[in-house]
Amino acid sequence: MGTDFKLTTEQTQGKVPVTIIHLGGWLDTKSEGQMVDAVQKAKDNGAKFVLLELSNMDTITSAGIRSMQKAYQILTPKDNAYKTAYLKLCNAPAQIYQVLGITGFLANVPMYESMQDAIDSFQE
Repeated sequence: MGTDFKLTTEQTQGKVPVTIIHLGGWLDTKSEGQMVDAVQKAKDNGAKFVLLELSNMDTITSAGIRSMQKAYQILTPKDNAYKTAYLKLCNAPAQIYQVLGITGFLANVPMYESMQDAIDSFQE
């Protein structure tokens, strides 16, 4: 376990095209910009739906939560907030899930136990 941050991106097809961003290590002040940039780049390249896959995350700080909130804002049209989930999460380790739950972030962004369940849940 270290402070290294890892980010990879892939495309998959469910009911709709989904961009999956795999996050690993520490999502903190040093890495929040990379995560936000990856979401912005995905949107700029035509992605409408993004899944953050968290199975390899060790730690998330308040800056990491802020980066996820920015991702939500990038992807969610203001007139469609709370209607359609454009950002979803999956496979969070217990400690990450607990932090996301305590902050209230999971009230707006759904969390799934499997990547396939999350992919299947996206729809227009």
